[in-house]
Amino acid sequence: MQRISDDALDRLEREHEQGITSAEILDIFAAHEIKFSEATLRKYVQLGLLPRSVRVGKKGKHQGSQGLYPATVVRQIQRIKEMMAQDYTIEEIQREFLFVRGDIEELERTIGKVFDALRDAAKERRSETSDRAIHQELSMAERLAKDLVAKLSAIEERLMAQARLSRRAAAAGS
Repeated sequence: MQRISDDALDRLEREHEQGITSAEILDIFAAHEIKFSEATLRKYVQLGLLPRSVRVGKKGKHQGSQGLYPATVVRQIQRIKEMMAQDYTIEEIQREFLFVRGDIEELERTIGKVFDALRDAAKERRSETSDRAIHQELSMAERLAKDLVAKLSAIEERLMAQARLSRRAAAAGS
């Protein structure tokens, strides 16, 4: 099965930190000669395998908005396609594997927005005495948030590994 290298995925995620459009997602798969359609993207989103896009206004007056997905959806799509190639059903993938990945990523994005807003508010209301204390509290809270996301991801990974082992054991027993 054709796949996008981890290096290419890492680069893509760095270059599209603000998000990626559905057209760009389709172009990436097409550039790597991997079949993937708009309809399949919508289906994966509807089934909860991928996060929903977030509407973001385009720069300029009266330019409208566009839906942006986190760039990590390309990696998730590839993972789903690989599992399906290993004869996992959509239901098995939903139930056993990617059940909270999108939620964890959404939490991470939301936490990032909260910290950005808090930092901006702290800059606007600067005062010598409270500035240092607020900065320290924000730094501590960010570390806690990072630790929380990392812990949730680790738990999900362990659950996914257990599900894979159970599936292999069931397949070996039949």
